[in-house]
Parts: sequence; C-alpha cells; structure tokens
Amino acid sequence: MSNYKKIALTDEPRVELHNQLGLTGAEISINTLPPNANVPFVHSHKENEEIYGIISGKGKVIIDGEEVLINSGDWIRISPKAKRQFYSSNDSSITYICIQVKENSLTEFTATDAVIY
Repeated sequence: MSNYKKIALTDEPRVELHNQLGLTGAEISINTLPPNANVPFVHSHKENEEIYGIISGKGKVIIDGEEVLINSGDWIRISPKAKRQFYSSNDSSITYICIQVKENSLTEFTATDAVIY
C-alpha cells in the first residue's frame, strides 16, 4: 500500500486530486458544469500547460478569443499563457478531466521510462 493510493470519486462538481492522491508531478481535477453554465473566470498559467479530456456532454472553450467547440471524446492541450474559459452548452452538461503539468518537463516517455521485469 505504501507505493500507491486509491480513492473513490464523489459527486462534487469539482474534485481536485492533488491532495487526495498525494500527487507530486501533476494536478488533476474532474469538473462538471450543468447545462448553460461556465467556469466563472478567465485564466492562464505561469508555467503549466493543461490537457483537457471531455468525458461526457458538450460545450465550448474560448482560448485567446477563439471559440472552440468541444464534445465527449475530445482532448485539447492549452499552452500556459493562453487565456481560457469553459462553457457547457445550453442543452447539455459537460464533464471533463483537467491535467496540469509544467510545460516542457517530460523527459522520459512510457517506453524509455519503464523498467521491465
């Protein structure tokens, strides 16, 4: 058990996994917006890129003034300095995963970082 930590998700509209899993290299959150809602702020980052995976529903994200439609199954990467804001559609909620990591920090990939026994 000392080499892993398992949790069960709740039905909260936003769950941050940083503290719950003791993450040291990434921030991951699960987010749900009800129909006709939005994240109540525009934001960017100093160093961290964000990768969003749309789990269910549909909506849009406005990135540096450009409207990008998003649907279940889509993945999108946003550079740190890009200004972004997420919206659900008028007729659908949207649930997405947000993975936040320091840009250009990945030095090893699955095949080169793996130790095969």
